Amino acid sequence: MKHFFTCLLLLFVAQWTTAQQNTNLVFFSEQGQQFYVILNGIQQNPNPETNVRVTNLIQPYYKVKVKFTDGITPDIDKTLNFNQGTETTYSIKSNNKGEIVLRWMSEVPIAQAPRPIGGQNVIVYHDTPLPATTVTQTTVISNTTTNPGTTDQMNVGINVSDPMTGGANINMNINVNETGMNTQTQSTTTTYSTTTTTTSGNVGTVQSGNVGTVQSGYVMPGYNGNVGCNGYPMTENRFNEVVRSIESKGFDDSKLTMSKQVISTNCMTSNQVKRLMMLFSFEDTRLDLAKYAYGYTYDIGNYYQLNDAFKFESSIEELNEYTNGFRR
Repeated sequence: MKHFFTCLLLLFVAQWTTAQQNTNLVFFSEQGQQFYVILNGIQQNPNPETNVRVTNLIQPYYKVKVKFTDGITPDIDKTLNFNQGTETTYSIKSNNKGEIVLRWMSEVPIAQAPRPIGGQNVIVYHDTPLPATTVTQTTVISNTTTNPGTTDQMNVGINVSDPMTGGANINMNINVNETGMNTQTQSTTTTYSTTTTTTSGNVGTVQSGNVGTVQSGYVMPGYNGNVGCNGYPMTENRFNEVVRSIESKGFDDSKLTMSKQVISTNCMTSNQVKRLMMLFSFEDTRLDLAKYAYGYTYDIGNYYQLNDAFKFESSIEELNEYTNGFRR
């Protein structure tokens, strides 16, 4: 009997010790930028958040990527080491150079960890990619002919199944009735299925559609030339925010780095590229930026407008040679 209780005690201690080794990590943005947390290449939160708590971590260190969604803030890549059996909090903030960094803030034993606060997204750590969310839309259109007093009817049903909420379904039905001069009825049913998959490492969405999936593109008013990038160019309000952020940097190298980071994640207009070039005094820097931005510019037929940003004819010729030889 004594041996039995000894074994039972040892088992309890072993389980308690294992439980104590579980670790929580908390990430929050002091300036309110939304972000994804990626641990060892696996995205944890399905939606961008400003405050994320990841629980049930069992390793003493993880490779962490904080990926921002504003198209301006550069990603943070860092290896974190922390004591097991604790809740460690990291803040996302600006350092003295104006760079966004990840900083250790506090650490407490798991037993003393505070309860989740409002607005904090709590995620149980998982080492497999997030599941996909499937949206199915069914449209039934009934048309009748030649008899007064009958009705045309359109029924639209939408069903959304989200694995992240345990497969919960959301149903919506829309009925449209119109009295007309018809008697014979013909029904057409069309089903659309779209799957949105969140990938790890390179955060984004990939959409694959079946019957009738249509991608609508942006058309710039008054422009009918060649198009260099797919998607909608940055809005003026957002672009003005970018300009203010770049101008706040104290060194041209920092300004150039941030400019390229913004360009690489957005579709630009020739005018916006030119305005970015004018933030720099040196001819070589302007030329470097103009070359880099060409592959991310919508109205490349207007790229000649950038010539006004150069002082020397040789820079114009070099840019022209670059764009003529550019391969997408």
